[in-house]
Amino acid sequence: MEKPAFETDCSALNVILGEEKGGHFIPNGNGHQAGVIRSLIGGADGEGCGAAPGTMSSVEKPGTGYPEREQWTRQMDFIMSCVGFAVGLGNVWRFPYLCYKNGGGVFLIPYLIIGIVGGIPIFFLEIALGQFMKAGSINVWNIAPLFKGLGYASMVIVFFCNTYYIMVLAWAFYYFIKSFNSTLPWSTCDNTWNTPSCIEIFHHEDCLNGTIGNTTYGNLTCEELADGRSPIIEFWENKVLNISEGLNYPGSINWELMLCLMAVWVMVYFCVWKGVKSTGKIVYFTATFPYVVLIILLVRGITLPGAYDGIMYYIKPDWSKGHCPHNPNYVWIDAGTQIFFSYAIGLGALTALGSYNRFHNDCYKDAFMLALINSGTSFFAGFVVFAILGFMANEQGVDISQVAETGPGLAFIAYPKAVSLMPMPPIWAALFFFMLLLLGLDSQFVGVEGFVTGILDLFPGKYYMRYRREISVAICCLMCFIIDLSMVTQGGMYVFQLFDYYSASGMTLLWQAFWECIVVSWVYGADRFMDDIARMIGYRPFPWMKWCWSFITPCVCMGIFLFHLFNYKPLTYNNTYVYPWWGEVIGWCMALMSMLCIPVSVLYKLCRSTGTFMEVSRRIMLCSNMGEHKPAIWVKIGHLLLFF
Repeated sequence: MEKPAFETDCSALNVILGEEKGGHFIPNGNGHQAGVIRSLIGGADGEGCGAAPGTMSSVEKPGTGYPEREQWTRQMDFIMSCVGFAVGLGNVWRFPYLCYKNGGGVFLIPYLIIGIVGGIPIFFLEIALGQFMKAGSINVWNIAPLFKGLGYASMVIVFFCNTYYIMVLAWAFYYFIKSFNSTLPWSTCDNTWNTPSCIEIFHHEDCLNGTIGNTTYGNLTCEELADGRSPIIEFWENKVLNISEGLNYPGSINWELMLCLMAVWVMVYFCVWKGVKSTGKIVYFTATFPYVVLIILLVRGITLPGAYDGIMYYIKPDWSKGHCPHNPNYVWIDAGTQIFFSYAIGLGALTALGSYNRFHNDCYKDAFMLALINSGTSFFAGFVVFAILGFMANEQGVDISQVAETGPGLAFIAYPKAVSLMPMPPIWAALFFFMLLLLGLDSQFVGVEGFVTGILDLFPGKYYMRYRREISVAICCLMCFIIDLSMVTQGGMYVFQLFDYYSASGMTLLWQAFWECIVVSWVYGADRFMDDIARMIGYRPFPWMKWCWSFITPCVCMGIFLFHLFNYKPLTYNNTYVYPWWGEVIGWCMALMSMLCIPVSVLYKLCRSTGTFMEVSRRIMLCSNMGEHKPAIWVKIGHLLLFF
């Protein structure tokens, strides 16, 4: 008879269950049973499953070529890696804008609520799951083999994210290099890429007040001034992007940008190639130095004229902005989307980082501390950004709302314009873009680490070879680099937006988070997972976590997901260029590549399963030899029927 499809996926969990039932969870010096770790790493092949409690099977013995699973040298390595991964560009260029857009301090209310009921519970779930199962983002779902597609979905998302996110680092590195000039290239109109409509100084307010004449600036009238283009915008669009007419006009490769992209990928490779032993050291610099730069920029920013007005614009509650006239729930959607983006939920990297923890590490306290650092960084970065924007608005004589930007517009247009108005602009430009580079770099290489960890965990010990990590990281980086070449062409910005809008968008992350909660709480069992956590950390977390996983967080995720789906708008560039229909088809294919992993995996395993109806129904959610344990949802339904 054919071997049931679920049986091979259950080896890791079966060993854990056997250890649990026999009371054999005895630390082996690394905080976890050696046999359990080996079976988890062994993946689908299940090698090591036969090892008796407290012993090592043949593939585990020293000298066989199968290394022990790496662990962090010290616990602070894990903390700094999580900080480096979760605290990224979104904290600096997205949160401050959303806070200003939705009424300043008013936005903090829904932001904190969504963080408590949605962000922190899933953040903790992913870290705890990785720490308990000692596996990457795919093999952790051996707890419910039917839903192992969750692991493959997270791998697809993080691969796409690794592919396009690094382009922001390439742009930042390009600007960083260009900052080492006595005159910043984006501050003047006498460059080869500038057009005749380029104007260095704008006085639109004077035009509106009728205080300047037609001959004030090169005999240009106010109408001609209004049609002028800033040198910052022309540097971004004509020099950096050299943007074409649309997605169907890819054009030529920008060789300078391609070299910057190659340099950044080389940095990422050498940060990851030796595993967590090297990654855990590098993040001490890449995760902490941006805070030093932020403090320096804040000290400089608050001394500039107009900084106070900018900061007040940022934090002063404006209840009229706290809701959208057409949709009063939009502020909650912005808060939820920002939480899931900034906490890096659904990518599988947090699970991979947690898998390198000691088994008895208190990940419960770590989750709360990391969430506080993440949200605190977002709030602190807002003071830096709006102090600079207030200065820029003061210098140009316009309202702050006219200079407030988000995303690349803030990093590569608004802020370069601001530093060009400061004394000694090259110094402040270099500091800012170096900070952007470091903020994105640790997020990038930890994302690559999570992807490689998931891939390597699929291969059991008999496939082990020397330098397999180095080779795997090189292949991953090379594949992403080849795809990235499409983003350094003249049409590259259109490709970048396509990836950003669809492949790792809010909808894909929300879909992933929803199913993670459902599987853990209703298939594996929230109470059972709470027991597993108590076995690791020595006490049961507050029941609030279980309630969130079971009810609140899935409802929040699905609610925001449906809102995005029903309010879907076709992708545009600068609100002018509308993507062609085939571009949207490509985008939706990228989104569905991750979202369909879950139902397709379920159907595949059901079709491969053999045996009687009762045998199949026993295996469809959990392992076939789990003793008396039943899927949690069956127990809940049974209790409900008894109640009635």
